[in-house]
Amino acid sequence: MGTLAAIDWIVIAIYFLILIVLAWWVIKQKTDTSTDYFLAGRHLGWFIVGASIFASNIGSEHLVGLAGSGATDGVAMAHYELHAWCLLVLGWIMVPFYMRSKVFTMPEFLEKRFSPVARSVLSVISLVAYVLTKIAVGIFAGGVVFSVLMPELTFMGMNSFWIGSILVIVFTGIYTVLGGLRAVAYTEALQTVILVIGSLLVLVYGLDAIGGWDRLYEVVGSDMFNLWKPLTPEGVAATWAPVKEPDVMAWYFNNNYPWLGMLFAAPIVGLWYWTTDQYIVQRTLGAANIQQARRGSIAAAFLKLLPVFIFIIPGIIAYALAQTGQVQALQAEMMADGELVRENAQAAFPLLVAHILPVGIRGIVVAGLLAALMSSLAGVFNASSTLFTMDFYSRLKPEASEKHLVWMGRVATVVMVIIGLLWIPVIQGSRGLYDYLQGVQSYLAPPIFVVFFLGIYNKRLNKEGCLAALGVGFALGIFRLAVDTPTMLVDGFAYEEGSFFWIVNNIFFQYYSLGIFIVCILVMLGVSYMTAPPSYEKISGLTFGTLTETDRSENRASWDWRDVAMSVVVIVLILAAYLYFRG
Repeated sequence: MGTLAAIDWIVIAIYFLILIVLAWWVIKQKTDTSTDYFLAGRHLGWFIVGASIFASNIGSEHLVGLAGSGATDGVAMAHYELHAWCLLVLGWIMVPFYMRSKVFTMPEFLEKRFSPVARSVLSVISLVAYVLTKIAVGIFAGGVVFSVLMPELTFMGMNSFWIGSILVIVFTGIYTVLGGLRAVAYTEALQTVILVIGSLLVLVYGLDAIGGWDRLYEVVGSDMFNLWKPLTPEGVAATWAPVKEPDVMAWYFNNNYPWLGMLFAAPIVGLWYWTTDQYIVQRTLGAANIQQARRGSIAAAFLKLLPVFIFIIPGIIAYALAQTGQVQALQAEMMADGELVRENAQAAFPLLVAHILPVGIRGIVVAGLLAALMSSLAGVFNASSTLFTMDFYSRLKPEASEKHLVWMGRVATVVMVIIGLLWIPVIQGSRGLYDYLQGVQSYLAPPIFVVFFLGIYNKRLNKEGCLAALGVGFALGIFRLAVDTPTMLVDGFAYEEGSFFWIVNNIFFQYYSLGIFIVCILVMLGVSYMTAPPSYEKISGLTFGTLTETDRSENRASWDWRDVAMSVVVIVLILAAYLYFRG
């Protein structure tokens, strides 16, 4: 079977066996009510919450995309991984509001804070975004992993990309449909352990193959270890005029992840994703109480510091091994005429697994890769079915019984699985899809982030302001996507240089996202203050300005010095990483 030996297959089989036993045990627990099915009966402990947040986040896009970006751009993308502090914001600021409101979904929280229309708008946008981004990317990356590790695998005329994608989707779909969030959360806790052990082994063997940390630094140069990229590339003069010449360019056209965008725009996407996205927050909603949810968020923050070392650094190692020719197979796959081929770098992580790990260890790591693919897809399937069932179906059929809602949740999950399978041919044919999907998140995040955070901080803001900000924000985001799409998907398509659309298309996506963010804040404040204030009794406990004494004392009782100490440690570690990776 090519890269995998018999013992590797035995290790992978053991992993699946443990997973099936665990999933079966969880499925046998009761899932009669919607709280049981969608929120694990609100009984999850902090470790399960933390590990499951981490596993949902660390999907195939990390294994394929993050290691690939390590090979091409060094540690530039580590900024996104050092957003572990966003999880502290979730635990300390947002969780108390979410837990008090007893909601199932994030859009439902917006309904309690603003209006039913706000709930519907966010639900539609979230569902569309999940289908377009998370499901699509998860399947694509799964296919890449299979095609590298099992290239000879064919069945009924399908290649390994198809077989891998279908197996992962169907198997994940089965336990998600049957077990709901509890099955997803417990299997994810197991998958986190396997994924972290497996990836650490890749790092250890990789450093050993190149000859240690100092040798790695020597081979790739200090620039690969610099988080802070200049506003314009070296030797190119910056200007405000919209020009793009070899020796002079508009600073806002530079797409090499300059420090300005990373410092100010990346956290908007980070805070939206980690503190307001159903996919992540659903885990904390399933916790037993505020304390367990907060501790789970802090635990996830610690885990979130790992990807820099277990995915990005192995990507840099793969580049170094290919460049020096120490591993011929990597050089053959990743380099052409002494230069790195960006497209092929996406396979950096699976290539390392195939060529530098000893037999047996490889099986553990492949099990870890499969764990990552499955945990992310399970998370999307479950979040999507929760959104559909609780935000649409239960409102259309308010008389539906709990059992009927659980049945509908299962049907919705099956539909998501089918959509996932239909995506495969579209995704397989498109290489630029990946970067395109990263852009999608940056354009949809700002309005959602603004209405949640400003809504909690300022009790005066009302539903009119919320809807205006969502409307204007999404319109700006969709406009940019409409401008970008033809250049991505139509070969040879380009706007006339200097034209309005050409300028919009060339603005670096992080700066555009920052622009949407500022416009949304102004719109929300402006419209809210020009219209009547909301009823403060109705939003009691949902903003800082409307907390009761009971709310405050409950929150204070939910943490002690240990929670504070652990949060401080996370922040110190993040600062240390920022100071170390300066090239």
